[in-house]
Amino acid sequence: MKTIARALVSVSDKRGLDAFARRLEGHGVEILSTGGTAKLLADAGISVREVSDFTGFPEILDGRVKTLHPKIHGGILHIRDNPSHVEQAATHGIRPIDIVVVNLYPFERTVARPDVAADEAVENIDIGGPSMLRSAAKNFHDVAVVVDPADYERVADEMDANNGGLTMATRLELARTAFDHTARYDRAIADFLANRVSLDESTGSLSVGSVEMLPPRLTLSLTRKMGLRYGENPHQSAALYVDGESRGIAGAEQLQGKELSYNNLLDLDAAWSLINEFDDTACAIIKHTNPCGAATGRTVLQAYHRALETDPTSAFGSIIAFNRIVDDETATALADLFVEAIVAPGYSGEAVELFKRKKNLRVMRVGEPGASQTEMEVRRVSGGVLVQERDSGRIHIEDLRTVTDRRPTFDEMRALIFAWNIVKHVKSNAIVYANDGQLVGVGAGQMSRIDSARIGAEKARLPVAGTVLASDAFFPFRDGLDAAAMHGVKAVIQPGGSVRDEEVIAAANEHGMAMVFTGMRHFKH
Repeated sequence: MKTIARALVSVSDKRGLDAFARRLEGHGVEILSTGGTAKLLADAGISVREVSDFTGFPEILDGRVKTLHPKIHGGILHIRDNPSHVEQAATHGIRPIDIVVVNLYPFERTVARPDVAADEAVENIDIGGPSMLRSAAKNFHDVAVVVDPADYERVADEMDANNGGLTMATRLELARTAFDHTARYDRAIADFLANRVSLDESTGSLSVGSVEMLPPRLTLSLTRKMGLRYGENPHQSAALYVDGESRGIAGAEQLQGKELSYNNLLDLDAAWSLINEFDDTACAIIKHTNPCGAATGRTVLQAYHRALETDPTSAFGSIIAFNRIVDDETATALADLFVEAIVAPGYSGEAVELFKRKKNLRVMRVGEPGASQTEMEVRRVSGGVLVQERDSGRIHIEDLRTVTDRRPTFDEMRALIFAWNIVKHVKSNAIVYANDGQLVGVGAGQMSRIDSARIGAEKARLPVAGTVLASDAFFPFRDGLDAAAMHGVKAVIQPGGSVRDEEVIAAANEHGMAMVFTGMRHFKH
């Protein structure tokens, strides 16, 4: 195991650096540093040597050149077990550097500002930092590289346990982290220049545009958060990856229960996305990504009971979501039903204790409601990737256009909005029957809209008569309206836009229905 005698320290993110440097100093490590980092260490009473003193060459070009020197890169890159390398290093006065502690200019934070100028962005492209990181990571057999302040403590602890040395396994792991860091950094620069920087050829000046949702060049950099037992089926491998800071279901805390499966995560995401459509206290029950129950209520318990009434049979083995803290009364009621998982923003202490009686039940806590509406949805197809904005479209009462002779009553209008919020989360072709605040029937994923209308009504456990109907897309023929009327539907909400709209409107008028158009479609494939 090779001990560390000399360190090069130069960081933009200075969190925890003084404590780490002090522990290096405790092992007799000579610390080389530059600029603001050297000043911080010196002010903390840590012995530090300026890089310019070590190289015998001053920083030049406003600091653009300070570590790009043979005594720096030769000290990092020479192989200690190669006699020729050792001889050349001695001939040129190159002394070994055994650990490189570097993180880079804050390029991504700089370009995230809406007022950033092109020249400022370019000046925040680090050159020496990535060069040192790559040099150290390449020579990990002899050199340790630390890019993440989160690694300071464990590196120092291992040095304490090994008389100032680090194992090969640790150095390899640190090298992987460094290469991943520089790859992400370079990708961010390339994407910024490709997607946001424009050149005025007449003047030679650069300008910076806003972030595009769908840029000309798209890079996905994902980190594996956890392996899963398998994918949708046992013969498929699977894992959960996250893009930066985990949010939503990917960032949820699992309080108890069996490990999550691929299908659990899909259903949890569907449930959490649906429940966040509602401002009132609400519960949603999901089976195979489709809602089989949903309701609002005065209390969490009432919302749960009303959601369960929609289809208690399909609720067996489901995922249940709440948009309020789950109390002990609701937890007690849930004990009577087998469910795969529950997701909510929080749980009372008594509820947590009650759930422990069902050891296999997965209990998930999500800190913040909903995912960012600026997130992209990505889906792979053979030979490429489809990307779209999340469907964040919402409709309010004032957005609706009544197209029939009869206008919806106030209660019908509230029910129509409720149904519309749910049909958005049902696989197409989608039909939803609902009352104000309670889902009644669902027709999902059928090849024809009339079949969805028929199935949704036939499967309903609650009375369909007097309900409203929501359709995720327009009715291509009047048969859907005729079927709805046969089941006693009083009002319909749909996008409109069919070449047969007049025929469909006429059918609604014949049946005395009220119908509103949203002008917005909610296909979900």
